[in-house]
Amino acid sequence: YWEQRYAGPDHMWSGRVNKVLSDVTAGLTPGRSLDLGCGEGGDAIWLAQNGWIAAGIDISPSAIGRARTAAHAAGLTDDRISFAARDLSTLDDAETYDLVTASFLHSPVELARGDILRAAAGLVAPGGHLLITSHASSPPWADHAAHHAPHFLSPEEEFAALDLHPDEWTALAVEVRPRETTDPHGNSATIDDSVILLRRER
Repeated sequence: YWEQRYAGPDHMWSGRVNKVLSDVTAGLTPGRSLDLGCGEGGDAIWLAQNGWIAAGIDISPSAIGRARTAAHAAGLTDDRISFAARDLSTLDDAETYDLVTASFLHSPVELARGDILRAAAGLVAPGGHLLITSHASSPPWADHAAHHAPHFLSPEEEFAALDLHPDEWTALAVEVRPRETTDPHGNSATIDDSVILLRRER
């Protein structure tokens, strides 16, 4: 499904960094980062441009090809940023990262999202951070007349589902944040993001 989406002639995303990620990382010391479901690489590229040694993985080889092209066009070298086409359901890296991000990791086809996010927590180094940004609700312009509206977990439900040891993790944010955007007709609109920011204690 995702390879077919990304194999088309048009880019799916703007290439700009997600606002939650740029806001959160402004207060973090750059280190090594990993972006799960990186798509065309916008977040990872922004991190690399702001001092991080960034990596991104996505199930679609076409998305990864676009991400690499965009990174090279931005003047980033392979020692600053890397991308790999991988199935997120098989996260078993021996490496750990100072920041692991998952932004809008939703899918209309089967995705073991909860398992992936729990595995992502295991990739965070002591002292590092896990940032999960999700849809808190459907956008106001969505038309669900022909089918049921999707159910999105609340930040509290998503945090509970991670089932992390409270002595090992500190929750810095478990909240809904409004975000200004533009609807498909070019009008200003506000949508809600679910934000979970956790620090793994040393």
